Amino acid sequence: MDVFLKEGRLGVEAYTDFASVYDTFMDNVPYSEWAERIVGLLEKYGVKGQAVQPARREKPEESECMHQEALAAERNVIVDLGCGTGTLTELLADAGYDMIGIDNSQEMLRIALEKKERSGKEILYLLQDMREFELYGVAGAIVSVCDSLNYLLEEEELEATFRLVNNYLYPGGVFIFDFNTVYKYETVIGDATIAENRDDCSFIWENYYDADGQRNEYDITVFVRETEDGRFRRFTETHFQRGYTLGQMRGLVEKAGMEFVAAFDGDTCGEVHAESERIYVVARECGKGMG
Repeated sequence: MDVFLKEGRLGVEAYTDFASVYDTFMDNVPYSEWAERIVGLLEKYGVKGQAVQPARREKPEESECMHQEALAAERNVIVDLGCGTGTLTELLADAGYDMIGIDNSQEMLRIALEKKERSGKEILYLLQDMREFELYGVAGAIVSVCDSLNYLLEEEELEATFRLVNNYLYPGGVFIFDFNTVYKYETVIGDATIAENRDDCSFIWENYYDADGQRNEYDITVFVRETEDGRFRRFTETHFQRGYTLGQMRGLVEKAGMEFVAAFDGDTCGEVHAESERIYVVARECGKGMG
């Protein structure tokens, strides 16, 4: 694939100045573990190289055979929706998938492109809002992790995104995503203040939780050393996320026309329980124009 940065209408305003220090403060995130988990799920549910199996297809006629041959090259395409700085995208490319990364932050994608230049990976990055993303073909799978979907604050926005996912999935392709739960915002991080001090950058992260709207406001203040004499630049960003329940997510997946396949706790990989903070969901394309 060629490098192609496509302009899309930006929606959620986040990750501007913070993009420059995002990887620094996310260095404790187990991206390699997440990548292994996703690859395992992709293989389990039939997305491995040319191995995506079309669901519910009777013996095709000659025209259908030609159509399937035309789509064969796209079975190995994986879309990383809300790819950020491309860390996970690079790891999935290492696993042999043809990667497309989509994000609505130009600053985050700039860093992703720098990583691509260093690694030499053939990754296509698109600057698009996930609520309106567009592809030129279909993908064997679409993934969205690290609570990217929590930035969608209305169920209607999630449903619109899920409908686009279903539209761009190869027949029988899978959608793997995670989300932070209401429990996490309400009990674990809601109204908490988190601070971290490092030699070259520090941050103060203040949370404000609105129980009525299931929404969490992050007010992030960052100090970054920018000169040799030790002077720091200060900037602030405000982010908003919404917690969801598994029941809400399952209902929206099915309303968008996909099949709900599985869900598990994001920390233990076991069953979802009342105190699950992050949940993984696997859904499958099961026909277009449904829901």
